[in-house]
Amino acid sequence: MDQTPLPTSGNLRQGPEKEPRSATPWGRLLLLLLLAGGLAAFFALGGNRSFTFEALKASRDTMLAYTQLHFWASLAVGVLIYTASTSLSLPIATVLSLAAGYLFGRWVGTAMIVCSATLGATLVFLATRYIFAEAAQRRMGALAQKVIAGFHENDFNYLLFLRLVPLFPFWLVNLAPAFTPIRVRTFVTTTAIGIAPASFIFANLGQSLGQIESPEQLLSPRTLLALILLGALSLLPILVKRFRGQKSVKGSS
Repeated sequence: MDQTPLPTSGNLRQGPEKEPRSATPWGRLLLLLLLAGGLAAFFALGGNRSFTFEALKASRDTMLAYTQLHFWASLAVGVLIYTASTSLSLPIATVLSLAAGYLFGRWVGTAMIVCSATLGATLVFLATRYIFAEAAQRRMGALAQKVIAGFHENDFNYLLFLRLVPLFPFWLVNLAPAFTPIRVRTFVTTTAIGIAPASFIFANLGQSLGQIESPEQLLSPRTLLALILLGALSLLPILVKRFRGQKSVKGSS
């Protein structure tokens, strides 16, 4: 197996894509301070108390009335809030997804969730790659490089699996691929496709917000099983590829 080296900040993209400029220490520090400042401001201003399931249910009628009067402005604000929360890895995605479904309906809500979460995840991915990839490349050993090379061979299927199966933290799946040679467009595509089923489920549940008494009612075991099976299907091409490879080796021996 070829060992694909982890790209430095001057070699993050492959093929015809243009190579970004090397990250400067001051640029990394400024970006890191912005991210840390945004996260600190969220908790300092009480965002963890405002964006809760209970707060959403208490203010749902007021928000719905405002949205009906100012639909496009509300949609734009919703996109900004969801994108910012994803880029800062704030623990409010479930509440925002339910609100999107309740305020904008299952279809517009799903589109809003997918677009905003994909944009926010991509910003995290690019920021992590810009700040940490070069330093990580210098410290990773041979085993880590081999794991990364194996991931890169089937990065589309692996990342799609991680997105489809809701057993892996969304913020972690945003960060980890930044240390691999995965292309930005592959990251964006798999993110948008992979989060679409769960986004629709939450937006659809948001329409019946009045009937949901606690967050534990959101995902049933049957729904989780369906998402896991859907994620398993994304790995099928890899298994077929390996099976054919083993069969060809046996046939030539």
